[in-house]
Amino acid sequence: MPLDHRRLRGPDESQPPALWAAGAEEDEAGAGEGEAAAPPRDPCALRPLFARAGLLSQAEGSAYVELSGGTKVLCAAWGPREAAEPGGTAAAAAGGRLACEFRRAPFSGRGARPRPGGAAEREAAAALREALEPAVRLARYPRARLAVSALLLQDGGSALAAAVSAASLALADAGVEMYDLAVGCALCRDPGDPAGPWLLQPGEAEERRAAARLTLALLPALNQVSAVLGGGRGGDPEGWGQALRLGLDGCHRLYPVLRQSLLRAARRRDAAHSA
Repeated sequence: MPLDHRRLRGPDESQPPALWAAGAEEDEAGAGEGEAAAPPRDPCALRPLFARAGLLSQAEGSAYVELSGGTKVLCAAWGPREAAEPGGTAAAAAGGRLACEFRRAPFSGRGARPRPGGAAEREAAAALREALEPAVRLARYPRARLAVSALLLQDGGSALAAAVSAASLALADAGVEMYDLAVGCALCRDPGDPAGPWLLQPGEAEERRAAARLTLALLPALNQVSAVLGGGRGGDPEGWGQALRLGLDGCHRLYPVLRQSLLRAARRRDAAHSA
């Protein structure tokens, strides 16, 4: 079997450089000596978000989203292009088709490297497509195919929610007609307190020990939920309803940040054309 010499195979396991930093060792030593723990964070507080559209020249649309705490997602969008199906199908004749891909970089998280194209990546790609399809006007692209690729560079928690926001920005940057931007927001519940508050935009450590998780996508201008993905022991139905209300509020607060990044990308494009 011929070898792919153009691909650099990374190690099966990778660790972030912070593990070897002196500051991390001091923090661990301080915790072992019984020093005062950090105060609990506000469960309704949003992690600072940075978003920028129009980064990649090789793609028709692109976006980069970073959450404070280490989550970094890069998305690219292509299309519309002619569908590969010969003659088209009834569904393709009625509207276009959105193909989504979700990949994790070998160095994106701690522990064993996930297998490329595994069940976790396929599930995330299906959730990404479910969140984006209601936002795209696929009926305006009959017999056409739109493609979105999301690459998780670093997993610091709330990765799927960040991918939804980045992919929506990439589609809008590509000039695809959309009803609205799809904004993603994630929540989780601490297993130590099943009746406690939901945490908005949890970090990687909080997600790892969570008893229940919830990720939702919202079209804020239409006030329409495009996708809900959750599971675990979240308590009674009222607890899940509380999580939905908190997540919707978080999406509305993130919406202006994404819109401003899209406007700045349009201004940069206009300035480049006029120069």
